[in-house]
Amino acid sequence: QVQLVESGGGLVQPGGSLRLSCAASGSNFNGVIMRWYRQAPGKQRELVATISSGGSTTYVDSVKGRFTISRDNARNTIYLQMNSLEPEDTAVYYCHARVRLTAYWGQGTQVTVSS
Repeated sequence: QVQLVESGGGLVQPGGSLRLSCAASGSNFNGVIMRWYRQAPGKQRELVATISSGGSTTYVDSVKGRFTISRDNARNTIYLQMNSLEPEDTAVYYCHARVRLTAYWGQGTQVTVSS
């Protein structure tokens, strides 16, 4: 059974940094495109970053230059390094993978940016 488990969220001051992790299990994820989404209160879920099986990355404009997505295929884990955090980055962050046409989501990890 495919499972995605996020960790690393928390409360941070504006300008601070956090590193999110998503540990995947139940399948071989080496060839799977992995994504980070976020959902702020009262807003739709938003795609933040994507990483291909080969390591190519894309980002939503609002996080370019501040966030970095990466993956460790040996550990079946992806990361989201978030620097220069802003209050607008406050949201629940979700890991996503599509395996054999089925979409899987983690349970989410809360990131709160506040002074």
